[in-house]
Amino acid sequence: MPQMEISVDYLIIGAGISGLAFADALLSRSDATMAIIDMRDAPGGHWNDAYPFVKLHQPSSFYGVESRPLGSDARDREGPNAGFHSLAGGPEITGYCHALMRDRLLPSGRVRYLPRTRVEADGTVRHLLSGARTHIAVRRKRVDATRYTNSIPLTHHRGFAVARDVVCIPPNDLPRMAATVTKFTVLGGGKTGMDSCLWLLEGGVAPDRIRWVVPRDQWFVNRARVQPGEDFFDDALEGFVRGREDIAAATSAIDLALRHERSGLWLRLDSRRLPEMFHAAHVSEGELAVLRQIEDVVRLGRVHAIESSRLHLERGSIEAEAGTLYVDCTASALAPVPAEPVFQPGRIVLQPIRFPQIPFSAAYLAVVETTFDEDAEKNRFAAPVPVTTTVEDYIRGLLPDLENRLRAAGEPRLREWIRQSRLDGFARQAAQVDPADASRQALLRRVRQSTEAAYGNLPRLLEAIIDASAG
Repeated sequence: MPQMEISVDYLIIGAGISGLAFADALLSRSDATMAIIDMRDAPGGHWNDAYPFVKLHQPSSFYGVESRPLGSDARDREGPNAGFHSLAGGPEITGYCHALMRDRLLPSGRVRYLPRTRVEADGTVRHLLSGARTHIAVRRKRVDATRYTNSIPLTHHRGFAVARDVVCIPPNDLPRMAATVTKFTVLGGGKTGMDSCLWLLEGGVAPDRIRWVVPRDQWFVNRARVQPGEDFFDDALEGFVRGREDIAAATSAIDLALRHERSGLWLRLDSRRLPEMFHAAHVSEGELAVLRQIEDVVRLGRVHAIESSRLHLERGSIEAEAGTLYVDCTASALAPVPAEPVFQPGRIVLQPIRFPQIPFSAAYLAVVETTFDEDAEKNRFAAPVPVTTTVEDYIRGLLPDLENRLRAAGEPRLREWIRQSRLDGFARQAAQVDPADASRQALLRRVRQSTEAAYGNLPRLLEAIIDASAG
C-alpha cells in the first residue's frame, strides 16, 4: 500500500478543544498550513464520549474557540443555576466542534483533518481502520494537544473490583437504567458525581434512595462570582479584588481557603468539614442546596471493592443493599503531569497558562507563537500553570499565573489581543470602562493594587506551604 505524503507548517495532535482553539487562532493570525490528527471519529475530544446530561460548569462564553461564540449568552430561568448564564451541554459542544471544522477550518484550504489516526514511534501517521500510513512533513512545529487528556467515566480503567452480581455503570448509562432500580450509589465526589446526583434528584428520585460516596471533600468556586456581562461586571470584579486581597493577606493554605470562603469566592458541601482538595470545579449555591438533601454521604475514602451486600473502602467497609445500581464517577478528569516548557525546538506542548481557562490558554499560545521568533522569548510569556488537585496546588499555580498576566500586560501586542479576546471573560469589558466612571475606575485601580500585593505575598505563602509539608 503506497504511503501518502503531506507537507504542512504545523501538525496538531489532538482535535479536542485545546487543539481546535490553537488551530483557530493560528488560522486567524498567520498564513500557516496545518494538519490536525485525532484518534476519535470526530472533532471535540472527550466530549464525544461524555455522559448525556453533562454540562460545562462555567458559563458557555468562556469556552470554545476565539473566532465564534458558544451558546447565546442566555440566562437560565429555572433550576439551581437560575439567574446565571447558561451552561452548554455535551451535545451542544460536540455540534459546535463539528461545525467549526466543517464551516471554518476545512473551508480555509489551509487545514487538513485526519480522524481515526495516531502518530507512530517512527513519526508516521497510521490510519486506525485501514492501517494505511501517511508521512507528514512538518516545516515548523508539531503541536501536542494531548498533554492533559481527560480521564472520563466511559473510558477510564476502574481502580476497584466489582463482583459479578453487582451492576456498576458509567453515568452514560444512567438515563437508560435509572427506571429499573430503586437504590443508587454514586461513587465519586467531584463534578461528575455531583452531576449524577443532581440528575437523579432533579428527575424526582427521593434523596433517601441515593447513597453518595465522597472520598475527599472539595472546595468549589462560587459560580455567582464568575459571571460575564454588564449586569455582573461590578460583582465579578469585586470578587476578583477580594480574591487578590485574600492572597495578599493569607498565611497558610487553610487560611487562604477560609478567606476565599468568607469572601464568597469558594463554597463547600458540608460546613462541618474542612476540605483539602480543590479541582477548580464551579458550582452554584442552588446546586449545593439540592445536593445537601442527600443524607447518606459516605466519607471513608476511595472504593476498593463492591460486593452485592458489602462496600469496601479505604477506611472500612459498610453494608450495601442488594440490587443497588452503582454509578462510577471516579475518573480523575485532568490528572497532574510534570510541567515542561511550552515552546521547544520543533515542538509546542499545549498546557494551561491560566488554570482552569484551557481554551483561552491554547488560543493565547497560538498568539505567542505568531508574535515572537525565539522559543526562549515565547516561554517568558507562557509559564505552565499546574493542574490543581489541592489547595496547595492552587497556591503553587498562582505564581506562574500572575507572572504570565503581568508580563503579557507589559507587552503591547499580547495586551491588545487579550483586551479583545472573548475567551478572557473580563478584559474586553474592563478596557471599555468609561474614563469618567469614577466608581469603576476606582475598582480597576483596586484590581491593579491587589494584584501587586498578592504577588508580593506569594513567596511567603509558598514558603509556609513548604514548612508545613516538612513539619
